[in-house]
Parts: sequence; structure tokens; C-alpha cells
Amino acid sequence: QVQLVESGGGSVQAGGSLRLSCALSRLIATTAAVAWYRQAPGKTREFVARMAGGGVTDYAESVKGRFTISRDIAKRTVYLQMNNLKPDDTGVYSCRAVAGREYWGQGTQVTVSS
Repeated sequence: QVQLVESGGGSVQAGGSLRLSCALSRLIATTAAVAWYRQAPGKTREFVARMAGGGVTDYAESVKGRFTISRDIAKRTVYLQMNNLKPDDTGVYSCRAVAGREYWGQGTQVTVSS
């Protein structure tokens, strides 16, 4: 049973924006710590952004000032707003939640062309 479902990926040109969504199943508390990771072709998965249960956020240096993680508790969804996208942002973006155990979504593809 899928507990995290990502959506919102797509193809954009450099400088464009996308908003990714990570919907949490009812088995995962809306206050769970949630993070976004990405994996580019031929590279290892890397941390992008996280939101702790209390709302504190943290970002990878490469996305600071361009990406924003947020949460809508009523919709049980965590978002990743990505602005001023660059080709290096290309990859499969996955969300991870920690609520007693670790959960991962299936990922959504983001492609940024120059």
C-alpha cells in the first residue's frame, strides 16, 4: 500500500517553476517530518529540503533561495515550490516521511532544459 504519493513533476525550461506535491496517507501523521530528495541520472540520491514536525525547514545549499517546502495540514500534503529551475535540478524527486518508521514515495520526474 502506497503511503506517500508525489505529483507535479514535468518538463520546463531553465528559469521556470514547478510545484511538487507529496500526499500523505492517513497512516502518517500530518506533523511527521517530511523531506524531499532527488536523484539525477547516474548519480546518488541527494537531500533537497526538509520540514521537521514543528515546522522548521532546512535546504540543500544548491536550492536555497529558489525552493520552498511547505505543508497544508488540512490537505495532508507537503509541497516543494521550485523557482528559477536549472538543468542541474533535473532528476527524480521523492518525498520521505518519518513516522515511527520510514516511508518513501514512488518519485516524480523533473526535467529542466537549457
